[in-house]
Amino acid sequence: MSDIAAAGSGKGHRDENFPVASVFITPRHRAPILAFYDFVRAADDISDHAALSGDEKIAMLDRMEAALLSGGEPIAVALRLREALAERGLEPRHAQDLLIAFRRDVTQTRYRDFDDLMDYCRYSAMPVGRFVLDVHGEDRGATWGANDALCAALQIINHLQDCAKDYRSLDRVYLPQDLLAAQGASVDMLAETAAPPPLAASLRELARRTSELLAQSSPFADRIADIRLAMEVGAIQRLAETLTRRLLVADPLSEAVHAGKGQFLATALFGAGAVLLRRLTRPRSRALAGESA
Repeated sequence: MSDIAAAGSGKGHRDENFPVASVFITPRHRAPILAFYDFVRAADDISDHAALSGDEKIAMLDRMEAALLSGGEPIAVALRLREALAERGLEPRHAQDLLIAFRRDVTQTRYRDFDDLMDYCRYSAMPVGRFVLDVHGEDRGATWGANDALCAALQIINHLQDCAKDYRSLDRVYLPQDLLAAQGASVDMLAETAAPPPLAASLRELARRTSELLAQSSPFADRIADIRLAMEVGAIQRLAETLTRRLLVADPLSEAVHAGKGQFLATALFGAGAVLLRRLTRPRSRALAGESA
């Protein structure tokens, strides 16, 4: 087993907080999406590894990129993604953008303000949705704006859910520093068993900004040509809205803020079903015409 494979957490696509290549996705599109996921998962596990030094992590991420681009070193996840990209005639740019984010995770542990955090999301989250859209041949002009808002929201939801764990285990704080300062909160409050009022107010404010991103992404599913991908996006949008409403009132330091399996399934099905119903009763051509007007 290679050192890169050995660094894996064992986490798979079914362990994520949001659907990844679910049954909604057309079967012929799942293989490249899963190849992309496996590459990204391996890189993420390296950046989060507790026993590796920063220099070791950067070197391993560089090797993964080199294997993806040249096919030299036999790193399995890189070679599989390289083959999938070649089969579809796709460029490696989205995977490379994610590697930028993982390198940043190694070298940057604090974020100055919301714009700084969104710049991180530009590399850590938005490329995931962009890749899936490219696999489906979707119109970038019609979809990328809403995709970017949704992907950024998903990333921030994960940051809010895991804020205490990220601080305690990795000394990473994705909460914008100016937002904490405005509420009189400090980073060390993340070590508490329950969020003190200033930290709780900071977390609610970031959840509120996340809800604004989700308002921007709400038309996303209706702009997608592929009905099955549109249903997947509808499921994700609904899950994100549900979790954000929870984060507006819950304390992630002391309360469960992840969706249970039952809630996950019910919410996802509701979101996908709503998209299907709209598509059947309001054809996409008319929906897009209405948006343009």
